Amino acid sequence: MLSNHKLQATLTEIKEIARIDLVLYNEKGKVVASTYEVEEDLSSVIVQFAKSMAESQTINHFHFFKIVVDDQLEYILLERVLGEEAYIIGKLAVCQIRNLIGAYRDQFDRNNFMQNVLLGNMLVVDMYNKAKKLHIEQTQRVVYVIDVEGKKDGIVMETVKNLFALQSGDFVTEVDERCIILVKDVHEMATEEELSDLADMIVANLHTEAMVPVRVGYGNRVELLQDISRSYQEAKMALEVGSIFYAEKENLSYGRLGIGRLIYQIPVNLCEMFLKEVFGEKLPDVFDEETTVTIQRFFDNNLNISETARQLYVHRNTLVYRLERIEKAIGLDIRAFEDAMLFKIALMVIAHMNYQKNVLNEAENDVN
Repeated sequence: MLSNHKLQATLTEIKEIARIDLVLYNEKGKVVASTYEVEEDLSSVIVQFAKSMAESQTINHFHFFKIVVDDQLEYILLERVLGEEAYIIGKLAVCQIRNLIGAYRDQFDRNNFMQNVLLGNMLVVDMYNKAKKLHIEQTQRVVYVIDVEGKKDGIVMETVKNLFALQSGDFVTEVDERCIILVKDVHEMATEEELSDLADMIVANLHTEAMVPVRVGYGNRVELLQDISRSYQEAKMALEVGSIFYAEKENLSYGRLGIGRLIYQIPVNLCEMFLKEVFGEKLPDVFDEETTVTIQRFFDNNLNISETARQLYVHRNTLVYRLERIEKAIGLDIRAFEDAMLFKIALMVIAHMNYQKNVLNEAENDVN
């Protein structure tokens, strides 16, 4: 339903132009918006007029107008001044409010349609028939899911809408309390870099305008309406996989998840078997802060000992000693490419298993 605030703003603008007081009632005689303090009780008159066949009428020195949209009575407009000029202004006000309601309904229908498309709640035939009625064209689209830390508020949603208000082919909607969904028309964005730059722009604007931490995941490019739901699922997976393996990233592409996407889809029992093959029955207890930082920096520098030592502000021999200590603990020499690759994968598998255990524990707590 169109908000009373928007209706009030419309009446106020009309009064500023025409200098005539107006009151908007619902069909039950309750005041919805007004440009003056309403003292007279006209509820019974309003109800009687609503039931009549007349579109407009003069009653008790007031002009009354019905506002009908798609054969349905929405509101009754009361004008406090009589006369031919006042009557014309009243008809113009009715036209303005009717168009406002119609535009809101079109937007609501388009938004509701896209929500059903995202969730896969429509048959393909119904989807295309509805899209034709709503003038939604087929084009290349990518779904972006904007994950807001904590519960999102109206400012975040308005900021995203303002960023894409001019693009008629874009949709900004939501299906839960945490995420905002952008279905973006990308037919003019030819490269993956442009898609990534758009995600960075969203993050930067929400940091600046709404002052909230966000992460943006996006799926692959699709052309068919029925494939939009797939891009949506890919965007959600990008965020979930990113939270496990790439926690520091705010921009996550499904197409660039790499080995993380593969590990994410491995069942837990196979993960356990893999870790036993690598480490034996017991996982090594070497993941203190110093060791973790050393390993991560060593991997970031492509196994370059000299550069890693420089960045850690330690002597090269000190780093070699740390790496030898890690080799004794885990049985892998991460200075060698194959062992380093195996250990890197093992770390990601451990992160995946820990995430799955946390999800299971949260689900059990919710049940209890």
